[in-house]
Amino acid sequence: MKLKGCLLLVSCAALFSQSTTVLAEETYKLRLAETWPTGMPLLDSTVQTFADDVEKMSNGRLTIRVDSANKHKAPLGVFDLVKSGQYDMGHTASYYYKGKVPNTLYFTTMPFGMTAMEQHAWYYYGGGKELMDKVYQPHNLLTFPGGNTGVQMGGWFREEIKSVDDLQNLKMRIPGFAGEVLARVGATPVNIPPAELYTSLERNTIDALEWVGPSLDLRMGFHKIAPYYYTGWHEPGSENMFLFNEEKFNSLPEDLQTILVSAMKNASFNMYIEATSMSTVNWASMLQDFPDIQVRSFPPEVLKALKKANDELLEEHAANDPLAKEIIESQRDFASKARAYTLISDYGYLETTKDL
Repeated sequence: MKLKGCLLLVSCAALFSQSTTVLAEETYKLRLAETWPTGMPLLDSTVQTFADDVEKMSNGRLTIRVDSANKHKAPLGVFDLVKSGQYDMGHTASYYYKGKVPNTLYFTTMPFGMTAMEQHAWYYYGGGKELMDKVYQPHNLLTFPGGNTGVQMGGWFREEIKSVDDLQNLKMRIPGFAGEVLARVGATPVNIPPAELYTSLERNTIDALEWVGPSLDLRMGFHKIAPYYYTGWHEPGSENMFLFNEEKFNSLPEDLQTILVSAMKNASFNMYIEATSMSTVNWASMLQDFPDIQVRSFPPEVLKALKKANDELLEEHAANDPLAKEIIESQRDFASKARAYTLISDYGYLETTKDL
């Protein structure tokens, strides 16, 4: 009886010790500010899924509260919100902040640049992450890929673009380096938050805009005002990003850091395949249900002028900033090698089998 009693006491003590450890295990709460409005398909939904995954993977030890642009009222101010520590992390696009830190613009996408898969390869295995750290870490920020939309369409226009002259003084919502390119050929680029796009087009504040592609454009209703829909040149692989306050990230236990990085990587991949699926469905709907949409490609004369302006601007940026030069050369070198393979693999397959 004494032995059994001792064993029972030992067992109870062990159970008590284990339960005390579980109860004492520290929990963490993070706040995330996103550029997108509440309920925005693909964008807000990616962030919400990311937060759910983190909570499940950490068994509830880490939770993330997502505040959309409706809440924090600064859709294009996520950089500062996270840098200052008002929020622990954010979800946005790097090129929105080129006015604040010019070298941020290279990490979303570049005109005539890499496709989504080429860009992912450059980021993870071609030195892209290290260069992104050079740009963001001086601002107490860490960055991670946050979801790619793939090739974005060239935009919605009220009037058909037949020549470079048609771009003169054209007011177009278009962010990033592409805005600089259009300005070089005579257009007037503006940056407008997502929630204000339709109203700006409807009220003639702008003459044209680019948003994403069939995955998100159809629901926005742009075709009701601007029927000319152009194929892309400016964003061949648009990557959103997760921003993290570096001090906050480093304060977390190592296992939670790993969970966050894994969940962000999964969110990035899932957004890309979801965007592809949504565009597939919506493109079919556009062709069948919206015959008034006029799909166009920019004339060769226009594309050549845009490419010339793009190359000139890249040379100017590289000449004026050593870090910009390093980023531009890294992207250019990797893209030339990756494109040679893309042409013989993906494009070669599509080209040789399209008529079978």
